[in-house]
Amino acid sequence: MLSPAPLAAAARAPAPSLVDAWERNSTVVVSALTHHPHIHMVVPGGGIALDGEHRVSARPAFLLLVRVLGALFRRLFLTRLLALYDAGRLTFYGSLAHLAERRAFLCHLSPVRKKRWVVCAKPPFAGPEAVLAYLSRYTHRVTISNSRLIRFDEDGVTLRYKDYRRDGPERQQLMTLTADEFIRHFLLHVLPKGFHRIRHYGLLASGTRKAHLERARVLLAVAPPADDDGVQTEPLNTCPPCPCCGSRMVVVGIFERWRQPRAPPSVPTPTGRCAS
Repeated sequence: MLSPAPLAAAARAPAPSLVDAWERNSTVVVSALTHHPHIHMVVPGGGIALDGEHRVSARPAFLLLVRVLGALFRRLFLTRLLALYDAGRLTFYGSLAHLAERRAFLCHLSPVRKKRWVVCAKPPFAGPEAVLAYLSRYTHRVTISNSRLIRFDEDGVTLRYKDYRRDGPERQQLMTLTADEFIRHFLLHVLPKGFHRIRHYGLLASGTRKAHLERARVLLAVAPPADDDGVQTEPLNTCPPCPCCGSRMVVVGIFERWRQPRAPPSVPTPTGRCAS
């Protein structure tokens, strides 16, 4: 919808996206597994021309006008928020209960329409490689790692978090939540049914990814990745999944078809009796 005119009109660009539902380390409140849904998009400043014969690049050190991007995001956000309200999909409680009336809701949004929405767009300090490395650590990470869970007792669940408003050893802090509150916060970060954590668009779309990547390597004069045929891989686990937990079961013994399985042998005890 918004991209440099030459690039938008004449090129296909890859755009992987990663859905996150939590914020880990910003403030004390946010580190407590607060619901914070957001999407990371990686958009390169170039793509393959529609005829596939050359590469189209964006302007050096320039991709989007941040003021135009802020105005566009404001319009789309408020328009779709109002559409959710009209569809009856927004519910208000407590001090916000009065917003259930349409006139009050529109008055509440009126000042927001006049504000300038700020978009932060600046080059990363350590380059694009650092950004990709940062996002790659979150592709298959859960909401909270086991190393941050300190204990679970009658008081609740105690976890460790970082308070970035403090320096030195005081940055590491402990927080205790009741068991039901911890579970509620944790389940807030489970993606709804039908959502995919990682999606690829443009050149990286599943149907044409291989052909587009081969063409991009030719246009960029980049060698293809090394062939991994000589690398030994682990044999494929053909064991059926467990009907309870879904994990792959482990073979503990194989019985011939015409023989009946036997119980484990008895172990003699010091009293002379056999223990099963």
